[in-house]
Amino acid sequence: MRGFDLSPYRRATVGFDRLFDFLENANRAEQDNFPPFDIEKLGDDSYRITLAVAGFKPDELEITAQQNMLVIAGRKAESRNRDGNFLHVGIATRAFERRFELADFVRVTGADLADGLLAIDLVREVPEAMKPRKIAIGGQTQELASVPVEKTREEAKAA
Repeated sequence: MRGFDLSPYRRATVGFDRLFDFLENANRAEQDNFPPFDIEKLGDDSYRITLAVAGFKPDELEITAQQNMLVIAGRKAESRNRDGNFLHVGIATRAFERRFELADFVRVTGADLADGLLAIDLVREVPEAMKPRKIAIGGQTQELASVPVEKTREEAKAA
């Protein structure tokens, strides 16, 4: 494990703050790469996050969605006897926690565990009030386009 403490050099980094932030974050990211994952775009507003969680049962995984944060945690029950005569132990059974920051209006619609892959489906649902609307030339929105133009001009002259 590599560990760099760049704080003593901070006072000499005027103008290079972003570079040092990048180096510190890259160092932090190297330590947190388990389990591997894919993010897939299924449609215009639907996505899927797939994590490789081989060896974990559904009751050993916990998925929590709160505001704009999705947290997937895995806690493996210690069922194997580690006192055996293992020549090599390479199957990861360590606990993990993977966090994803979700965009606004994205919600989790479901999760499925098959063949050691945990698939979490997401959908982006923008409220009608937040969706873009077309503005007609002349200052009228689509909703007002059904009102006759002559009537609105007469009301403007009367005022």
